[in-house]
Amino acid sequence: QVQLVESGGGLVQAGGSLRLACAGSGRTFSTYSMGWFRQGPGKEREFVAAITWSGGSTRYADSVKGRFTISRDNAKNTVYLQMNSLKPEDTAVYYCAADRGVMPTQIYGVDYWGKGTLVTVSS
Repeated sequence: QVQLVESGGGLVQAGGSLRLACAGSGRTFSTYSMGWFRQGPGKEREFVAAITWSGGSTRYADSVKGRFTISRDNAKNTVYLQMNSLKPEDTAVYYCAADRGVMPTQIYGVDYWGKGTLVTVSS
């Protein structure tokens, strides 16, 4: 069992930055591939970024490439999402996801979800 708790959301102006964190419980956290998804108002949940258990490989949605960076610190059981050059369309609830196997890039097959943290980008 892995429990995930997101933090770091808030209100920021367009062009600003935020860093989200996802703290995981359990000794097996370092064996999970991790990802970030988001769900904007009236939209479906969508993939944002993912990272392998070792941190050796990452993947990003086209909409955030060059602006967002995913990283992890297995010693702290934490995965991060650094978000720069934020846009109003980045406004969403951001969810952390854990997958025992491949990098989670689709909502189907994710083993564990956090409850989310709200990011609001004002224009």
